[in-house]
Amino acid sequence: MKKGFKTVAIVLVIMLFAAIVTACGKDNKVSVGIVLPTKDEPRWVQDEQRFKDALSGSKYTTEILFSQGSSNKEKENVETLINKGIKVLIICPQDGAAAAAAVEDAKKEGITVIAYDRLITNTDAVDYYVTFDSLAVGAAQAQYLVDHAKGSGEPLYLYAGAASDNNAFIFFQGAWNVLQPKIADGTFKVANSSEAIALKDKKELSREELAKIIGQVTTNWDPNEAKNKAQTHLTSAAADMKGDVAILAPNDGTARSIADVFASDSAIKSYVVTGQDAEIASIQYVIDSKQQMTVFKDVRTLVKDAMGLAVDILDGKSPETQGSYNNGKIDVKAKQTTVIPVDKDNVKKELIDSGYYKADQFKGL
Repeated sequence: MKKGFKTVAIVLVIMLFAAIVTACGKDNKVSVGIVLPTKDEPRWVQDEQRFKDALSGSKYTTEILFSQGSSNKEKENVETLINKGIKVLIICPQDGAAAAAAVEDAKKEGITVIAYDRLITNTDAVDYYVTFDSLAVGAAQAQYLVDHAKGSGEPLYLYAGAASDNNAFIFFQGAWNVLQPKIADGTFKVANSSEAIALKDKKELSREELAKIIGQVTTNWDPNEAKNKAQTHLTSAAADMKGDVAILAPNDGTARSIADVFASDSAIKSYVVTGQDAEIASIQYVIDSKQQMTVFKDVRTLVKDAMGLAVDILDGKSPETQGSYNNGKIDVKAKQTTVIPVDKDNVKKELIDSGYYKADQFKGL
């Protein structure tokens, strides 16, 4: 064989090998790719198993990757799943705005994108949004504080999730809708946000106004940051901002940290603190009267809804949705799941009798 023909033959073999490798890379029979924010929080580890269970016995397969709090890692995860030939991407973004670039890459490949639990913002590359009724979460937290207010002029400490998470804005707006009239009429006096005080007579807040308040009271969903912020607030608080207090904590992890700080201050006679997610540690706190309430979001239903959408799409059906959420660029069709306020009175009924947890996971139930 002449040298020229040998060279051509080698090039053809290399090209054929590359094509086979590429084809294999995109033919791992992964139907649904799932990207979750971190393995460091119990909620997402529980979701991982529930997603696996949801497709058990199905003809479809899934791969689940964690972003570990990094938007860069999140984008890498999406690229990995794209290369595995996924048809549907379910993604809970670490940062709703930063995730736009990742899902736009998926849409270019014809992949249907489902935002899970947190909305991806400022992009038209999101097809569906599976979520709990986030306004109802904040409203339930706030209503609990209102229902347990002691007289008038009670100090109110406000805390919020991460400013990078669209849900934090929706939760806070839901809470503000309920709290604002009670701040305006003097039932509560805001202890730790000058921006909230300045806006106390305004019920409907713009995104910019919400951002001003959240910027002062954000915990970034981090229990340590919540602890430090609570310590700073109590250290600088005047005597009339102590006694019996109400605390809007955004989720269970931050609620426990904030509760521990307030419990350690001898000038705090009593506190009522909210939460959400019904984490095992917080349910024990509720039983022990260290945390007064949490909002139970039955993740089993949310996972089922997300996987139901994915299977409908894979089966060529049109998924059923209810309402929509504007993400700054488009109205994203949504499937919403209801939420349940839980305190000491109904914790057994809602979390044990429903089979979500087992009684032997708790003491003193």
